[in-house]
Amino acid sequence: MSRGPDDVSKLTESTYKNVMEQFNPGLRNLVNLGKSYEKAVTAMALAGKAYFDAVAKVGENAIVSPVSRELGVVLMEIAETNRKVQIELEENFKRFHREIIVELEKKTEMDVKYMNATFKRYQSEHKLKQDSLERSQTDLKKLRRKSQGKHSSKYEIKENEYMETISSRQMDMQKFIADGCKEALLEEKRRFCFLADKHCMFSYQMSNFHEKAKEMLAVKIPSWQEKCSDITKVPDTVVTMIEGLSSTPEQSPQVERYSRNNGEPMVPPPAPPQKAHISPLANMFNPAPRSPLTSSSDHNSDQGSLGDGSLSRSTSQSSGLNMGRRTRVRTIFPHTAGNNDTLLSFDDGDIIALLIQEEKDGWLYGELEKTQQRGWFPSSYCRPYTEPVISNSNLGTPVRRLSVVSLPEQEEEEEEPVLLPPPDYSDDINSRPMIPSTPSLHNTIVWIPD
Repeated sequence: MSRGPDDVSKLTESTYKNVMEQFNPGLRNLVNLGKSYEKAVTAMALAGKAYFDAVAKVGENAIVSPVSRELGVVLMEIAETNRKVQIELEENFKRFHREIIVELEKKTEMDVKYMNATFKRYQSEHKLKQDSLERSQTDLKKLRRKSQGKHSSKYEIKENEYMETISSRQMDMQKFIADGCKEALLEEKRRFCFLADKHCMFSYQMSNFHEKAKEMLAVKIPSWQEKCSDITKVPDTVVTMIEGLSSTPEQSPQVERYSRNNGEPMVPPPAPPQKAHISPLANMFNPAPRSPLTSSSDHNSDQGSLGDGSLSRSTSQSSGLNMGRRTRVRTIFPHTAGNNDTLLSFDDGDIIALLIQEEKDGWLYGELEKTQQRGWFPSSYCRPYTEPVISNSNLGTPVRRLSVVSLPEQEEEEEEPVLLPPPDYSDDINSRPMIPSTPSLHNTIVWIPD
């Protein structure tokens, strides 16, 4: 499509104006948005690091578990791999800042001055050439007016000279307009090409980043998924441990101590062959001393008596709380075992828990509470022991015991029903139905399974 010199000149001027009024302001906007883009990516990278640090922390907790150790390793590997991906992303955006943002910012400042100077130069040269051409055309018109009615041969030579000058200046003007238009269009294209080339490089770098990230993740994802695909799989060490529990376990010291404290039947040493010695001082307290295990109907009526107590059915006044305790006696005389390891030494006023309820030839077998030593001792050296009872009358305010009667008052205060959370971590969105529970006398929540 052919255009006249004036149209081409207008195209040149519009091209310069487009660069100065549209392109350069657009670059400034790109620089500002690019900086915001960098800040957003940096914030995302920091948040990603914090998130995967937390994932690694959870993995460290899982590693100490015998059954979840492999999953802990998986979580730590996932966190480490994603941290490397975040580092690669940060490196790419450092290049983005260095090769695009900085270059655009620098080019924009320089280009504003350059394009203004170039456009002014074009306009001034165009004006000079246009003025020179117009003067030649004006001189030619004056010469032709003077030559009218006169000898034309006299002015013919000058007219030809003016015609050649005008033609030369027109050719020069057209060449200047054509070269100026070409230069303006190339200047415009050079800037768009620069911008496109920079972003092609950035796109290439991002493509490499995604390929590298894909390789880093694709290599390990199958093994990660394999580790968490079957939740019923248990490590061999745990299976061995569980199978070992099915056999007869060896009693640990803690279990043995627990058995002793709970009064379970233990195997005591044999009782001394001779009959237990009855202290002559016992008759001072009771003319007819009896064993502490002998049942007596007078035990409850005279608790202070030392001879008529019975340990077979002795309980504290708070019997509802002490039914699981062993029978206990208080010593009234000291006793020394001497060289016999099967006998028990104690002082006057010590408390002994009976491990064998039956008396054998005047001997009882028990455990001294203050030393946890066990042994046989004469039954005449002790009397039944009953723990003192704290009466409610000694308290400043009556104690109200939580009972079933007080529970309905709590029920009246509850207005909203309680909903149970999902039962597990299953992926099924159609979880089991959760229905509001009707509060019972014990304030329990009822869940109706499938």
